[in-house]
Amino acid sequence: MDPALDERFDEGNLHLALGELEEAAKCYRACVELDPAYFDGWHALGMVLMKLGRFPEAIEAGLRATKLRPNEQLAWSSLSLFYVRNGQIAEAEAAGAKARILSWGGKVVNDDGSERDLSPL
Repeated sequence: MDPALDERFDEGNLHLALGELEEAAKCYRACVELDPAYFDGWHALGMVLMKLGRFPEAIEAGLRATKLRPNEQLAWSSLSLFYVRNGQIAEAEAAGAKARILSWGGKVVNDDGSERDLSPL
């Protein structure tokens, strides 16, 4: 991993631990600017944006995280929370359902990259 990326992420974590949410958001945003495929950066950015009450931005970051790791339960659980905080209950339930499927050992995306049909039989 890029040392600058590691440094910015650690700096963001420090700001978060100190309750300096705006500074943490700046650090995490810098991480995803350095590496747009950095899952941990997108996830952390979404969480801190949610804590700041910037729910649409948190959702955007959460969606980026789910695109990077579509079979990551944490990404879908967090996205569901972001949607709830923004009052988007139907979307929250859909993201939560994907998180539950993953918790049971299922997959949201097949190994070949195609999406699974999650509709009822």
